[in-house]
Amino acid sequence: MGLAASPAHPLRIWAVGDGRAGIDNQVLGLAEAVARLVPAAIDQKRVGWKGYLDPLPARLNPAPAWGMSSGSSRFEPPWPDLWIAAGRASLPLSIRMRRRSLGKTFVVQVQDPRLPARLFDLVAPPRHDERSGEGVFAITGSPHRVTPDRLAEGYAAFADTFAALPRPRITVLIGGRSKAFDISPARAEILGDQLAQMAGSSGGSVLVTFSRRTPGGARGVLSRKLARVPGWIWDGTGENPYFAFLGAADAFVVTEDSINMVAEAASTGKPIYLASVDGSQRRKRLFHDDLTHRGVIRPLSGVFEPWSYPPLRETDRLAAEVVAKMAARAAKL
Repeated sequence: MGLAASPAHPLRIWAVGDGRAGIDNQVLGLAEAVARLVPAAIDQKRVGWKGYLDPLPARLNPAPAWGMSSGSSRFEPPWPDLWIAAGRASLPLSIRMRRRSLGKTFVVQVQDPRLPARLFDLVAPPRHDERSGEGVFAITGSPHRVTPDRLAEGYAAFADTFAALPRPRITVLIGGRSKAFDISPARAEILGDQLAQMAGSSGGSVLVTFSRRTPGGARGVLSRKLARVPGWIWDGTGENPYFAFLGAADAFVVTEDSINMVAEAASTGKPIYLASVDGSQRRKRLFHDDLTHRGVIRPLSGVFEPWSYPPLRETDRLAAEVVAKMAARAAKL
């Protein structure tokens, strides 16, 4: 007996995040990848804790959201067949989901929950977290929503705009401030000069998008430095062209602070130049070392040189593992 899912009776998936775009995209990306393998209906959920509950460790949080609303989401029966969650806020619910569902829900926790893997059906941390063992399936980078079809659709929406831009088209994904990293105006000056040099020497153009974490000073410097370079600097107004920018890229420049953006760009098989920012972190260095070894990334120097590599398909690989584990469990029932 395999996994029981059909168009008439699709797999019920809850994609549980905490409202942060980076977290929500990971759980939705994995849920959508599972849905490409078996018929499924996806329900996006968001969870957050208020007052004294927020800082509590997952095992001490009484999880009063059961049967209650958390923002616009409700957590009550009928329970899903597959629970995919990420983020610290989801943990109090994730570790109780199997008991609540009487073992019927398959629980996947994306990222490293820093809890025993036996509390879940599958833990899917990034490989650079250096976690392994029974019930752990490590991937390079993070799950995401980027697919060839989504990029083609995004590109088509702005095809007329891109047609006027000279090639190579260099998509620039700018991150920003975090616990370990920052982009100072001085660093932005260097990055802006490198991007202008790359576009100028190659005869190409730039497609630039900023993160919500990008400091205002760095944003201003880069916008000024690139004002005369052919391309498009998205100012945050109108329809978000993020997927279109990924689809239009002949190459990428991505700041080193973001694992998600590097992983998304790596799914295209296009060259990725890694841009230095202020700060350092061991986890990111391990991730970058892995991708350097795979031929995915090279350091940004201002010189354009194309290359290729097998596209990174870690979200699909993880989805296949989830479906296989669910089918194996169903066969035992």
